[in-house]
Amino acid sequence: MRTEVVSEPGHIERPNEDFAAVAVPASGQGGCLVVLDGVTPPATGTGCLHSVPWFTARLGGSLTELTVSAPDLTLREILGQAIARTAHSHVQTCELSHVRTPQATVILARWSPKTVEYLVLSDSVLLLEVADGSVVPVLDDRLARLPRAALADEALVDATLRNQEGGFFTAAADPSVAGRAVTGILPRGEVRALAALTDGAARWVETFGEGDWAQCLAVVRKEGARALVDRVRALETADREHRLRLGRSKTHDDATVVYAEL
Repeated sequence: MRTEVVSEPGHIERPNEDFAAVAVPASGQGGCLVVLDGVTPPATGTGCLHSVPWFTARLGGSLTELTVSAPDLTLREILGQAIARTAHSHVQTCELSHVRTPQATVILARWSPKTVEYLVLSDSVLLLEVADGSVVPVLDDRLARLPRAALADEALVDATLRNQEGGFFTAAADPSVAGRAVTGILPRGEVRALAALTDGAARWVETFGEGDWAQCLAVVRKEGARALVDRVRALETADREHRLRLGRSKTHDDATVVYAEL
């Protein structure tokens, strides 16, 4: 098995809000990957004493432990339990009902000798290279399907769309959101490789249009995860002045790539 993990903050002076992990059980008969993209908090606050990196570390750690140690649980059950654990750790000090309480996108994948299971919540991307060599993107596209005009006002998004029916969902303090995740299961023999990307790394396809998902996975497989992040950084820097592709988005976002050949 070959695995790679690269996670880089968008700015050297800001902490990385992403989380990434790969775990292989002692039996050597399977493994898992976990990728979270923490949602950058607003200047007005979140009702929480803790930072987004604190939240993603807690949630990511619980997800990694449970995904490896609890094969009897589904990935949705694991996500629900991990959210509940994390919420319990700061419910006494923080206003967890606040719409901007720390939250994150989620990718989980778990493989055994027989199956490959996956879960995606919000706008990170999981790529599956299947047996015939084609690449299947697993996307939770609820955010992408919303009109751009509806996302222009952050306060309106928080009031009407964030973690609400007809909007989009992230992992925050409500375990029931796990039921909203996109999930699936495939025979182990049908999956050659997995690549999990936060949206900062997925910009190579989604923002700059440098290739499709199959070409993106090919870059990671042939050149490495670092090469994809480096390509994104070069494109961001070139677009910084005229912002033809980035628009109002931050120039550099946290970028994480996790790759596993099965």
